[in-house]
Amino acid sequence: MAEIKITTEVAGRVCAIATSADASINNGDDVVLVEAMKMEIPVPAPAAGKITSILVSVDDIVAEGQTIAILQT
Repeated sequence: MAEIKITTEVAGRVCAIATSADASINNGDDVVLVEAMKMEIPVPAPAAGKITSILVSVDDIVAEGQTIAILQT
C-alpha cells in the first residue's frame, strides 16, 4: 500500500474538515476546506483510500504546499 501526502494548493485558514482519520474516501472527495481571499477552496483526495491522519485543525493557518493529511491507498 502506498502512502500519499495530501497538500493544499493555496495558503489560508482551515475553515472545515470534511473527513476524519480512519475514514475511507473516494478520489476527488473533499478532505478539508481552506478559506483564502474570502472563498472556501476544497482540498480533494488525489486517490481513493483510507485517511490515516489529519495534520491540521479548524482555524489553523496553512501555507501553499503544506501537507494536511496522509492517505493510504
